[in-house]
Amino acid sequence: MAARALHYVFKIPDRKLTVKFYREILGMKVLRHEEFSEGCDAACNGPYDSRWSKTMIGYGPEDSHFVIELTYNYGINNYELGNDFQGITIKSKEIIDRARKYNWPVEEENGVSVLKAPGGYKYYIINEPQVANQDPVVKVTLSSSNLQRTVSYWKDILNMKVYEQNDNNVTFGYDDNQAKLEFKNIGTKVDHGKAYGRIAFSVPYDSQPGIQKKIRENGHKILTDLITLDTPGKASVRVIILADPDEHEICFVDDEGFRKLSVPDYPSEAILDRFIAKDST
Repeated sequence: MAARALHYVFKIPDRKLTVKFYREILGMKVLRHEEFSEGCDAACNGPYDSRWSKTMIGYGPEDSHFVIELTYNYGINNYELGNDFQGITIKSKEIIDRARKYNWPVEEENGVSVLKAPGGYKYYIINEPQVANQDPVVKVTLSSSNLQRTVSYWKDILNMKVYEQNDNNVTFGYDDNQAKLEFKNIGTKVDHGKAYGRIAFSVPYDSQPGIQKKIRENGHKILTDLITLDTPGKASVRVIILADPDEHEICFVDDEGFRKLSVPDYPSEAILDRFIAKDST
């Protein structure tokens, strides 16, 4: 199964300030923006049935970069944070420079600079220059209540390679050149609050039923069975949504459809800006 790490999904309470942070502080670019009149059949925007928007933002095209999906539910101004999300690590001296220039708070944890996005999500910044044509996103870190159980699921069921492991952390990946997924043992139950996210991977269309079969045979949870999602005016994709033993949500989308859907649509940034302006009136 040739899989690609795609993106992590955040629910955002303040679209204007959040987009400002990602563009001006993290230095990401809006890759595509889409508006929806009703909730997603695969709960892409959480348990909400009203209007929402999706903004894909990152350092380069989704074919070659791990990006962020910003999900905005109209009328929802706050999300309760849990202890499930630890942070995203990015290698970029430039982020620290921009944060200082624009007076964005920079904290320190174990010698690493930490920035908080609006909504409270943490970014760990490695103070090294970004390399041209190289994705600076290093890893996503989530919480685990039981590392042995986490390893059994992600390694044995989802076939991820273990890159590093000790008593407190384990790091997985599908490929050396992709962003990694790290789990940190927190020694207590993982609480997802209301702000819980979702990590997404792509796999070949023909391999999705095999994932479905393996999950069922091993008694693990499927949140949304194989379903085709339509984006108006764009490609359709088939997804299956899973939950690991700590209830972290995982999306496996068909790679063929997703490559068509994720073609950069840079002009759509103007649509995002127009709606942000409406939010402010």
